[in-house]
Amino acid sequence: MAARAYWQGQIRLALVSIPVEIYSATKSGAQIAFHQVHEPSGQRIKYEKVVPGVGPVDLDEIVKGFEYEKGHYVLLEQDEIDAVKLESKKTLELTQFVDAHEIDVLYYEKPYFVVPADDLAEEAFVVLREALRRSRKVGLGQLAMRGREYVVSLKPCGRGMVLETLRYADEVNKAQGYFRDIPDMEPDAELLGLAESLIEKKSGKFDPQAFHDRYVDALKGLIERKKKQKSNRKIIEEKDGGDPRGSNVVDLMAALKKSLEKPGGGTASPAKKPAAAKKAPTKKAAAKPAAKAPAKKRA
Repeated sequence: MAARAYWQGQIRLALVSIPVEIYSATKSGAQIAFHQVHEPSGQRIKYEKVVPGVGPVDLDEIVKGFEYEKGHYVLLEQDEIDAVKLESKKTLELTQFVDAHEIDVLYYEKPYFVVPADDLAEEAFVVLREALRRSRKVGLGQLAMRGREYVVSLKPCGRGMVLETLRYADEVNKAQGYFRDIPDMEPDAELLGLAESLIEKKSGKFDPQAFHDRYVDALKGLIERKKKQKSNRKIIEEKDGGDPRGSNVVDLMAALKKSLEKPGGGTASPAKKPAAAKKAPTKKAAAKPAAKAPAKKRA
């Protein structure tokens, strides 16, 4: 495998140990990196590590320190930190199994692919994978990586398995503090039906290729335009008019109906009826007020 393993060790279930390797399942997207530049000279700004009263220092003179009191530190060498004994550095022991829906989405952090470390580990690996799949359970344990111990979940994924690091309880904010001011109310049945119809019309299979970072694309376009211009004048895009949050006063019924009438948003037949009425002869104009009366009752 071309990629370098992020972690190597073993998964332990009771007395069974399975040598495995894990690899990052994600990668950084296309991002635009900026440097700080001294505008008059056009040169990039550099940073030096300095000590007050001493000046610049060499990298080999720098150690890690924990500030236990203002201005007072416990100094630690890297080999001292590496020597801290923790069983989960090399062993992921599965201590609990839960239904996947029991883990709130807020706790999931980052996924990793899990593969058997060698041919001898394959049989036990497959047994564990299929046992998780048939029981529809997720394995939980703790694993130490890169200077931190994580709670992790383990579940089947195709021929392999996926390990996901989870946040600890004290790392997740309580939702009540943000949601308490939202009124506890039942939505209007007709409005709810329109919203459900709109969702149904826009439903489909998830295709990650359908989405891309439009902000990065816009920045690339701006950079290209700046490269082509002779002067270094500013290029400011005109903002769209109106408040991006929309109006506080919205005719929700009309907005939902209009959304359903849009191409791809719903059936077009309701929108065609008013168009047919406009083509009617002028001598039928007297009948128009009677035709509008039912619409007022529905409002």
